[in-house]
Amino acid sequence: MFVEQKFVVGLSDINPLKELTNTFLLRFLEDVASMHSEIAGYGITDMDKTRKSWILLSWKVEVIKRPLINDTLNVKTWSWCIDKLHAYRDFEVRNQYNDIVAIATSKWIFIDIDKRKIVRVEETVNDKYELEPDARVFKDYDYSKLTAPENAISEINFKITRNLIDINKHLHNIYYLDIVKEALPENIAFSNEINNFEIMYKKEVKLGETVKAIYSKDENYHYVTIKSEDEKDLHAIIKLKQ
Repeated sequence: MFVEQKFVVGLSDINPLKELTNTFLLRFLEDVASMHSEIAGYGITDMDKTRKSWILLSWKVEVIKRPLINDTLNVKTWSWCIDKLHAYRDFEVRNQYNDIVAIATSKWIFIDIDKRKIVRVEETVNDKYELEPDARVFKDYDYSKLTAPENAISEINFKITRNLIDINKHLHNIYYLDIVKEALPENIAFSNEINNFEIMYKKEVKLGETVKAIYSKDENYHYVTIKSEDEKDLHAIIKLKQ
């Protein structure tokens, strides 16, 4: 099943260069993914009945042509694989001229919201999502875990405030990129949006917590590693390529 939704890039969605930010691109992707789950019967409004929820593990996003203010975007999503423990969902974004402007893939797990434990995905769930196994935007991507270079260049502390949390009072997945922007060097943070990035989520960040965002780099990529303030817990690694 392919699910599509249209969005218009508005004033609150752009940076000073009038470009759609990566944070709000992820918002569009999450909204259409949520719509698919509502259709399948495993959305936010079904949680009281199913007592199950999807938890996002990772993103890989490539922006081919950066959308600008007033662009109309058609965001399409589909699930191409759901195995016993994981689900894989892809996305394609086209502009008003039918040009592909972005593609993305994501990995999810299914949890029991009462026990807060991962549960196996039953075959009936696959049926309701109507998988599209031959449709993949990154043919050879293997969803391997991210690791960042050990040579930290700089770091900041960042407190999680109310405007950044989701319905579970955790840091919303899209706002990890806001922490990244604070942690990047100024010349990178204020340049054009980065068109290629990956996010690996490890442990949720709760309202009121302070995290440490550590910036590092190698020859080809920038990294921001988000840890607890005492550095005992890894919350996320974000890998970016300009």
